[in-house]
Amino acid sequence: MAEHFDLVILGSGSTAFAAALAAQEMGKTAVMTEERTIGGTCVNRGCLPSKNLIEAAKLVHDARKPRYLGLKACPMELDFTELIAQKDEVVHSYREKKYESLVDGRIRIERGHVQFVDPQTVEIDGKRLSAEKFLIATGSRPVIPNIEGLDQAPYLTSDLLTVADEIELTVLPKSLLIVGGGYIALELGQMFHRFGTDVTILERSEQLLAHGYEPEVGNAIGQVFYEEGIRVITKATVCSVRQDQQGVVATASVGGARREYRAEKLLVATGRRPNTDHIAIERSGVSVNHRGEVEVDKFLRTNVPHTFAGGDVIGRQTESQMATPVGSQDGGIAARNALSNGDMRPVDHRVIPRCIFTDPQVGTVGMTEEQATSAGHECWCNTIPMSLVPRAGAIRDTRGIVKMVADAKTDEVLGVSMVGHNAGEVIHEAAMALRFHAKLHDFIDLLHVYPTMAEALKIVAISRYKDPVRLSCCAE
Repeated sequence: MAEHFDLVILGSGSTAFAAALAAQEMGKTAVMTEERTIGGTCVNRGCLPSKNLIEAAKLVHDARKPRYLGLKACPMELDFTELIAQKDEVVHSYREKKYESLVDGRIRIERGHVQFVDPQTVEIDGKRLSAEKFLIATGSRPVIPNIEGLDQAPYLTSDLLTVADEIELTVLPKSLLIVGGGYIALELGQMFHRFGTDVTILERSEQLLAHGYEPEVGNAIGQVFYEEGIRVITKATVCSVRQDQQGVVATASVGGARREYRAEKLLVATGRRPNTDHIAIERSGVSVNHRGEVEVDKFLRTNVPHTFAGGDVIGRQTESQMATPVGSQDGGIAARNALSNGDMRPVDHRVIPRCIFTDPQVGTVGMTEEQATSAGHECWCNTIPMSLVPRAGAIRDTRGIVKMVADAKTDEVLGVSMVGHNAGEVIHEAAMALRFHAKLHDFIDLLHVYPTMAEALKIVAISRYKDPVRLSCCAE
């Protein structure tokens, strides 16, 4: 006989926990399911461990190559195994404080592989759970491309950052070949290179970050990587891979020519896909699209009225994005919508700030120029180099650009992209502005602390009316 709950949640990541806590606040019973480690991708093998190691790599890089004249290089010794151990300690601590310690009272976790039995029941390792409402929050996993020989050759995915698992990478590779040119490839590629690994990136498009980003962003990061000695091969389609005595060999078509690339390790970083194909979702009656995304309406309700979905598993439905804060916000909304008496809140994915934790960082929010034009806007847009930002000059780090996209008729700012020091922090000013439909003069008239990287937003807005090269400090 099935044990009954108010809400059964498939998954235990950020979306699931937000939903479970919301259910608890409403006085409802909730159970989460988890096949791997409690907390899902972000805390265990994604955001938290990667940012921990990326910052460590920056310390190593800055010590070896100081930006300031008068500071002498001081090569830093690296014990990679010990570094991984401290990363694991951080993950364990955070998981305990922010996830495991919250499981009490009305919230439970059932461990094992979960599958639907019918629209009202799931089964987890032989145990059946039923509920008034369901939330599918099973997250996503790395995409494994159909490359000849890949099933026979050893390769890594972003799961190499996991903790206490046989797939965790604890020995620094001498060389690394990365397939893909998205955010995961860039973050991990630069990180490993700074630790001392010889890194080559194979990207099938004409530039890095080819999809969903301004071309100026990919060009700026490409220049940074070139200057650091990271090899980036664009227009490279990997045809096959094989293992030899030294490691892995990839054969790629580059501009019509066949070339071979060798490395000790191969990292596949070609995107992520929703986890909907191993939960017998067809038995629930819930519809998924051709990308495996659960189809939902603006209330995160599926075609089955008592079943909701949120987080990575819905992909780009409702203009969403695969990101931890998006999933966390949606989890609470989905749970309250599911357990309410009809007064439901729609999700709002219009403004989603994003950051890529390269050095310098990439911060983006809103529309690109191409997206704005496609949406029917007559655009004003401009890009300025970071060399025009006083703070960047003061700290001797003028790498990067900032681009602003606005409606030429109304001056409403539609999107901002920034490559620069602390771009991940600065982008929140732009995000708040977009949330309240700010115009160019809202950025210009706002007093900014001098000198800060946030002034980049003011300066690029000023460039609509004046040449920013001819501005004095703090001038409008």
